[in-house]
This record gives sequence, structure tokens and C-alpha cells, in this order.
Amino acid sequence: MAEKKVFVGGDFLISNATPEEVFTPEDFTDEHRMIMDMAKDFVQKEVNPHIDQLEEKDEALTLSLLAKAGELGLLGTDIPEEYGGMGLDKVSTTIVTEALGVAGSFAVVYGADTGIGTLPIVYFGNEEQKQKYLPKLAGGEWCGAYCLTEPGAGSDALNAKTKAVLSEDGKYYIINGEKMFITNAGWASSFIVYAKVNGEDFTGFIVEKSFKGVSTGKEEKKMGAHGSSTRPVIFEDAEVPVENVLFEIGKGHKIAFNILNIGRWKLGAATVGGCKGCVTEAVKYANGRIQFKVPISSFGLIKTKLADMAVKGYMSESIMYRLAGMFDNKLGTLDAEAKKSGEENAKAIEEYAAECSIAKVYGSETLDFCVDEYVQILGGYGFCAEYPAERYYRDSRINRIWEGTNEINRMLIPGTLMQRAMKGRLNLLQAAQAIPGELMSYSPLSVQLPDTPLALQEHMIKMMKKLALMVAGGAGMKFQQKLAKEQEVLGKLADIIIEIFAMESGLLRTLKMIDKNGEEKTKYQIDAVKVYMDEAIPKIEGWAKQIIAYVEEGDMLRTQLAGVKKLARYQPIDAVTLKREIADRIIDLEAYPF
Repeated sequence: MAEKKVFVGGDFLISNATPEEVFTPEDFTDEHRMIMDMAKDFVQKEVNPHIDQLEEKDEALTLSLLAKAGELGLLGTDIPEEYGGMGLDKVSTTIVTEALGVAGSFAVVYGADTGIGTLPIVYFGNEEQKQKYLPKLAGGEWCGAYCLTEPGAGSDALNAKTKAVLSEDGKYYIINGEKMFITNAGWASSFIVYAKVNGEDFTGFIVEKSFKGVSTGKEEKKMGAHGSSTRPVIFEDAEVPVENVLFEIGKGHKIAFNILNIGRWKLGAATVGGCKGCVTEAVKYANGRIQFKVPISSFGLIKTKLADMAVKGYMSESIMYRLAGMFDNKLGTLDAEAKKSGEENAKAIEEYAAECSIAKVYGSETLDFCVDEYVQILGGYGFCAEYPAERYYRDSRINRIWEGTNEINRMLIPGTLMQRAMKGRLNLLQAAQAIPGELMSYSPLSVQLPDTPLALQEHMIKMMKKLALMVAGGAGMKFQQKLAKEQEVLGKLADIIIEIFAMESGLLRTLKMIDKNGEEKTKYQIDAVKVYMDEAIPKIEGWAKQIIAYVEEGDMLRTQLAGVKKLARYQPIDAVTLKREIADRIIDLEAYPF
């Protein structure tokens, strides 16, 4: 069996992966498909019938469903078998997370519990901590929560004021402080808590709700996710045994930031399920809603909405499973001992920090697009709580805020990659320096493309990568160390990078399907890539021009704009016809078409 390629984080900007090197949903094993069926069956039979009751914040029902999910193994995909889990790959975790993504507020409870509430112990806990806590979390006996945000420390997490001081007898850390907006706070038995030891060393702790001095405040009245518990968690001389220090004193940032990376990717995976649900529910309504004596699904603008929702969902799905495969391959390089090491796990997770931020931003904004169009297709009914579109709309909005706001994640994407370039971990600088010379000899009119279905799209992705490198290089030269303060530039750079990763993920997935099934059977996926890129390329060109107009002036400005024009030269396609064909497929299936 061929050895799986382990990608370097951010390398997609300077190299070109092959279809065989990426994981796609079409690569699911029989076990993967069985897990998907089981997770969907759980949502359909156990969760959906009780959605209205769950929306009333029914603690007993929620915790009983969590226990049922634990019995099925749905809470333990990331937990090793020796601690009561399933010990499955990250693809399996993605599958379950996607399936639970349509489970309303229960998806929020599940996500916080199995992700940020449990994974710190999986990756950074010692043997005793794993033996004590993981079986309870895997089985659903306990619900987990994560306490990082404070009234004065949201995105600036390291500015936390919660303080931990060793007791005189050396048996406890006495913790004082308050955390806020804590998901599962009212129902959790265990909390991952961050505090500064002696007010200085940022450190993680495993805190049980039963510990002396631990309490919760009132439930927050939220816009959405009504069925989840969100409260402050208060520590008043809370006594936490010294053996409950997680990882090492002063290294809480390694836990927090790396678990947030995993959390961002898992959030992205959950949004895929939501996008598919929006498409399915919207087309069912559109097929049944008669206006002017015909179903509204026959109207061109409704077809456009359905096609756009499905195409963006296809790209999002492609991103999430590509990243899951990258995680599996990277973590697969660790031997049994390394997998028990917090330091080694941290290195493996951190490798794909930028890609995790991409997954979070793209997934959350794609779902927001889909729920908005879902409401619009339903018209006035979409605005009424009687229909699920209204709940979808409210629930979706939080995704752009938690796990690091999308603005913070946009800063992280180019910032992370440029830091790696400066440290020699990623050859961005050399690649960027080569672009001016390449532009001198490049003529878009002389490009000869092979007669293959997506040859033009494959070529344009390569050109967009060069465009990104050119713009990033120019900004880096102009601002150097001060670039971190140029948030508008970083935000547009992030948007360019995000679109490149999305386009390439969809393209590679589709090329892999063509290789396996042939062009005819991959028609709608081919159309999806063409339609998506037809709209993405002009956006990338526009962002690049905006950055250059700010960074350069005079002759250099004209030279750089000429370079953008060369690289972005592209003949638009007939997207109207292709979208109609995709929409007709959705209308016939009454479901997500890919």
C-alpha cells in the first residue's frame, strides 16, 4: 500500500496537490458509511421528534440524548478505546459531526462536549486524568464544557484575569475569577478551565462542577441555540486538586490554541450538514409552493438560489474532508508513545492552523448564505417560527463569532503563513520572489491547455496562487513587521487564500471522481466547479487590485496592476445554463445533489 502524503501546512499556496493525494467523501470505507447511517438515524429518530421540546432547554431530555449518543459511540470517535471511546480516524469524526450538524441546539451541546470539552484531556491529559474522566465523557455519563472567555478577555484570551494560587498545604490550586458565554455550563459535570498561576503563568485545569467554590450564573437569553445552556461559570476560592493541572504549568496556551484549531475544523464540519439540510428543505418547499399556477422551483431566480446553495455546500464539504484526511495522515506519523505526548500532539495539530481557520470561516459563512437563501425561498413563511427556516437562521449566526471570530481567523490565516515563511518552515518568500520573473515571460494568450474537462479551471487556480503570492509579497515588502497592523490588507489576503483553498479542494475532488467514474457520471460536480470559479476569480482579482492600490503608487502600481490583469485573464462561461442544470437536478431529487 502506498504511503500517504503528509502535507506541510500552507503548502497548498506554493505547490499543486494531485487528486490521489487528497481525501474526499467518495473515499469513504464501508465502516465510514455505516457510521454516517448510524449518526443520521440517531438524529432522525431520537433528536428531530423532540426539537421543539429541546428548544425549551429541557435539561433532562438533552442529557438523556447525550447518554444515548454515548451508548452508540457517537461521543467517543476521538477517544482511544482503552478509555471507553471508539478510537476512530478524523474522517469518522467529521462524518458524525456533519450528521449532527442538522440536530438544532443539540448539535451545539454535542459539539462543545465532544470537542473543546473533551479533546484537551485526550491530547494533553496524563494517564490518570484520561482514566478518570474520558470514560465518563465517552459514555455520556458526563457532559463537558470549556471555560476560556472572560468579561475582559474574548479574542485576547491570554489577557485572562482568572487567577490560581497554590494552597498552603500544597494540595489545591485556589482559583478565583469568572468565565462567560460558556456552552453547556448549566449541565456540564467537568470544565476545562484556564487561569494564571500566581497571576502570571497561563495554565489549564480540569475542574469538576462538584468542587468547592464552583458555581454558575443565570442562563443567557440568546438570539439562537435556545436549546443549549449558556451561562457564566464563577470560581470563588474554588479548590482544584493539584493533580488536575492539565499538561504543564504555564503551557495552557498550547492547549487552548491547538484545541481551538480542532474546534474550528469541527465547526466547519458541522456546517456542512446544515448546508445540505437547507438545500433539501428549501427545494421541498419550492416544489410544493404554487404561484402563478406553477411551482416556484420553476422560476429562474429560485433555481439560481438552489444551485448557489448546493455549489457552495459542495466546496465546503470538499474542504472539510480534505482537512480531515490531512489530520489523519499527520497524526498517523506519530507512534504510540508520541500520541500520548501533549507536545507531539500540539505540533501535529498546529501544522494545519491556517487550514483550520479557513474551514471555520468558509463553513460558517457558507451556512449563513444558505440559511439566508432558505428563508428567502420560503418568503413570509421563512420569517415565521412555525417553519424550521427561522430557527436555522437564528442558530447559524453564532458560528461566525465563537471559536475565534471570523475577523480574528482572517488575521490568523496570512499571519500564520507569513510567520512560518520568516522561520523557514514554508518557502513562501522564495515563491513570491520568483513571480516577477515569471510574469515577464508569461502570456495568457499563448497558453495551450489539454482537452480535459477542467483544464482551464486547473490552470486558473495555479494563476490565482501566483496572484496571491505576488500581492502578499508586495504587502510584506511595503510594511514588513508592521504588516500585522494592516488589518484591511490581511483580511483581503485571507479572502484570497480562502477562495484558493476552496476552489482547489472542489477541483481535486472532482478530478478524482472523473478518474474513477468518467466525465459523464461526474457532470454536475464538473458544472459546480466551473460555476464556482466563474464567480470566484473576479472576486479574487478585485481584492488583489484593492490591496495593490493601497500598497503601491506610480510606476510600481501600474506594473502590479498589469500583473494582476495577466494572471486573472479569464473567459467567463455560461453560468446561467449550468446553474439551471444543477437546479433541475436538485428539483428532481428534492435533495442536495452531490
